[in-house]
Amino acid sequence: MSDVSIWVQSFLGLVAILGILIWLFFYSPKKSVIQEKIIKKKKSTPRVDDYRPLEALLEVIKNKKSSREELKEALDLVLKHHGTIHPKLGARTHPDFNIYGEIVFRICRHPNTDKDLIINFDKELEKRNEAYKRDINDFLTKGLNSRGF
Repeated sequence: MSDVSIWVQSFLGLVAILGILIWLFFYSPKKSVIQEKIIKKKKSTPRVDDYRPLEALLEVIKNKKSSREELKEALDLVLKHHGTIHPKLGARTHPDFNIYGEIVFRICRHPNTDKDLIINFDKELEKRNEAYKRDINDFLTKGLNSRGF
């Protein structure tokens, strides 16, 4: 009987040690503190040089090799720095509106885009430019219809 009890106690001791090691492996306080510092550093460092001309942002969107993150950054910069379109000239759109229409069209056709990018950009652009709502929607429809699904 004593041999069996020694084996059982040894087995339970090894299971306890294994449980502690597994817990230490998955819970590392140093790792989470380091990750929090990295996240805070990313959030706290503002980008001073994030302004780009509208044409440069359009080139990023035209590039078929641009990743989703690059597209999102370009669209965010469009809204941040160029989000308000010049007022309409009577019933006609302002000549600068064509570049916005091309951005909407290109973002719909881009291979690395998704519905969230398209919808968020469309809603925000329409919200900032109520007079161009119908024109933006026309470019959006043309872009989505040209995808060829």
